Amino acid sequence: MLYGYLPAILDGLTATLGVAFTSLMVACLFGMAGAVAKLSDSRVARGVAGVYTTLIRGLPELVLMLMIFYGGQILVNRVADYFGHEYIDVDPFLAGTTTMGFIFGAYLTETFRGAILAIPKGQIEAGHAYGLSRAQVIGRITLPQMIRHALPGFGNSWLVMVKASALVSIIGLDDMVHRANLASAATRQPFTFYATIALIYLAITTLSIAALKGLEKRYSLGVRHAEF
Repeated sequence: MLYGYLPAILDGLTATLGVAFTSLMVACLFGMAGAVAKLSDSRVARGVAGVYTTLIRGLPELVLMLMIFYGGQILVNRVADYFGHEYIDVDPFLAGTTTMGFIFGAYLTETFRGAILAIPKGQIEAGHAYGLSRAQVIGRITLPQMIRHALPGFGNSWLVMVKASALVSIIGLDDMVHRANLASAATRQPFTFYATIALIYLAITTLSIAALKGLEKRYSLGVRHAEF
């Protein structure tokens, strides 16, 4: 089946999913940091976060990946050369996940910021009035409601991130797309292999949508929905 290349493509799927999940964790870190900065009282923090989200969301992911990957490699090796070290070849997985996380962290910044602002301030004030500590207010009031409000935007970012993970093949990562490129070049059947990975991506996003709907249902328990 698929001229014997199916096991190789499925093996590349492991790298694709690894990039997507790792990038998601990195993006959540950047997103939370950016949201906190945008909601802080510091004008500098708000300014830095504003530049970050405006710049990243205004440029294509492919251009950003190439700029950050090659620019980062040049910077790392200039620092290494300054300290007398030999040439350092940046790992594609590390570079790809860091770059993807940095890019999609800008989108999650706005998602998390909007989710925090959607929580009624009166609930937080009531928590403090009842004697809850700051950590308890965050854990029992802010975080559960923030997750519920953030899930739709978070889900959209995850779906886009899964598809954008195909971009890491251009920086040398041996993922599913890279395996399909090699197979199509060897067999001269590009449509067959690209259609195959398209179906695999469709299966991943379909399962993701189902899982996200389950999470939204779980975090919406006890919430009344308006009917029009």
